[in-house]
This record gives sequence, structure tokens and C-alpha cells, in this order.
Amino acid sequence: MDTRRQQSPQNSGLPVSNTNGITLYFEGDVLYQGMIESINGARRRVWLESYIFAEDEVGRRFASALSEAVDRGVDVRLHLDAAGSLFEAGRGFLAQLRRQGIPLRRFHRWSWRDPFRYNRRNHCKLLIIDDSQIYVGGFNIHRESAAAYSGEQSWRDSHARIDSGHLVEQAEILFDLFWSRRWRDPTRQSAAELARARLQLVANRGPRQGHALRKLYRDALDHARQCVRLTTPYFIPDPRTMLCLRRAAHRGVDVQLLLPGVTDQPLLQIVARRQYRLLVQAGVRIHEYRHRVLHAKTLTVDGEFAILGTANFDYRSLFHNYELNLLARDDVVTQALDDQFALDLDNAEVINEENLPEPGLFERLVGRLGWLVRRWL
Repeated sequence: MDTRRQQSPQNSGLPVSNTNGITLYFEGDVLYQGMIESINGARRRVWLESYIFAEDEVGRRFASALSEAVDRGVDVRLHLDAAGSLFEAGRGFLAQLRRQGIPLRRFHRWSWRDPFRYNRRNHCKLLIIDDSQIYVGGFNIHRESAAAYSGEQSWRDSHARIDSGHLVEQAEILFDLFWSRRWRDPTRQSAAELARARLQLVANRGPRQGHALRKLYRDALDHARQCVRLTTPYFIPDPRTMLCLRRAAHRGVDVQLLLPGVTDQPLLQIVARRQYRLLVQAGVRIHEYRHRVLHAKTLTVDGEFAILGTANFDYRSLFHNYELNLLARDDVVTQALDDQFALDLDNAEVINEENLPEPGLFERLVGRLGWLVRRWL
């Protein structure tokens, strides 16, 4: 299917496909339907990794599909983050999943012997189907991202389905690393290899890959020549990454950020807005998405390079969490993400020096406190 753009995803919910085996999703209902259909068609393997797997209508749909796959003899594995699903999936729900025969593990459960590991969360969202297909992106498994249950307030996010043998193989290795509690990552690639890769999964799993995502973002910004389009729900970059954004704008690159105007994390939004003035003065154009929660994490550079995945542009994703991103040097994918960015701007407000948010006394105090502890938010 050689289609750069179908109908607007905001209007139709249809995915965007290309001939290189990548399908992009911007609305949860059609994504969840596609994932369920893939699970129902699996014959060998269904491995699912999610930060949030909620005990709600969406979670129960997935639980039913996973249970049916177990009954067919499919190798099913469900790996959830302990912190992410702490208040979303109760003990009774998890026990029910196990009774249905679904092998279930929770990543970094609380331990008094090693309390600080709880801060390192598995933020990945990954579904592996047989040896042929993977899904990766920002969508969790919960009703907030489904218009069928949340209506017009459903979250705006981005996800990809990839039909590519070498990426499926890489994803299986990455999934099994955490499932089997091994930490040596045989998929680790050098900067030169990443620079040549057309399609690649970029993870920060393993003892020597903690800087992989930060370096990927910084290199992309440092090499930008024409335009940068960044969408992120949580924007608290470290000083060096912040400098990369400002330097790109100073070089004459058209740097545009799409950030949330409606958020599920008010403290993070207050801290993020503290940085607006410095960016606007450097020439960065900021837009705040209105009407519903923005949860997508994408970056495009010069219309030819794209990153889509789970990593936010903040300390937690860049320094603490385990993340998984798709790197694509693919004109069609990049164009589709740029088209979606343009559509999102129709529902966004431009932030400039005339209308910079002016915090009240309470917000200034909270923002200052949040800034001091920004590494741990």
C-alpha cells in the first residue's frame, strides 16, 4: 500500500501505511483493534510489554485475547512495570490473569533490600507477534486512549506497527533480556552503525546503554539543517540537550515544539513552562496542544529522519527509565509524522513573548520546588 496520507487520523482514526512495512497510528481505538486482531491471529508467540495495563474495558479486552491465545497453545508472556501498573491493575485482576494461564511478571517490584531500583522503570510498550510483526510507541493499555470509552477527551498518542524481520528479531532479544533478568544486550550498536541504519530499534537496556537515547537526540539536533519537529508530553530536558535545541534555532533551523496545554501531570507542566522564555528568545517556536491530553513522543529532522517511541524529553526518560524508540530514515514515515504535526497545530496555541504563561505565586513556588527535584519527577 503506497499511501503517504489517508484521511486525517484526527477525523477518521485510520492508520497511515507505507510500502516499507510500517503502519502509523495516532488514535487508540484503531490501534487497539489492530493489536487485538494480531493477537487473535498469532500462532507461535505473543509477547507483550507495557508500562500500564489497566483493569478497565481496554485491559479486559486484551486479557481475553491473551487468554484465548494461551488456549491455542501460543507462547504468551505479559511483562508489566510494577510502578506503572501499581494503581491501574489490582491484585485480584493480576491473579485472574494468572488463573487464565497467562505468564505474568512485574518489573522492579518494591524491595526493601534495593529500594532505589523502583525508580528505574520499564517504560517500554512493545507487542511481538510470532516472528513477523511488532508494535512499539507511546500507547499504554488503558481506557484513557480509547475514544470508545473516553469520548473526545481520549489521549492523542503515536504508535507504529512494523513488519520487518530484523527488527522483530531485535525486539525478541530486547524483550527476553528483561523477562529472563539478563542485562547484557547483544543488540548494542555503535554510533556509526546507528548513523547508517535505515530502520532500527534504539533501547537503553544493558549496563553500557544508558546514554543511547540522549546521544541519539543530541546528534539529531546537532545535525539538523532545515527543520525540527518535536512532540512530547513531558518536557524537562537536561541543560546540554536544552542547549542543542537553542543552538539549532540560532543556526537558523526552524525548531518547533508541540507540548501539552492539557496534561495529566500538572507539576511537570509547571516546571516545563519555566523554560519557555529562554527557548522563545532563542527562536524556538512553541505550541501548546489544547482540548485533550497529548501523550505522543516523536521527533522529525529535515523531513528525512524520524524517532517515534516511548521516551519523553525529560530527565526520567533520558536518565532513569528503560525506553524503546524506533529510528527511521524513511521519507514516507517522516512525511506522515510531519503531516500529523501540522494537523495537531490546528488544535494548538502558539506561545510567544506576548502570551508567555505567567505563573501565580503558588505556581512559582511549586515550579521552583519542582525544578530543584526535576531529575526525579
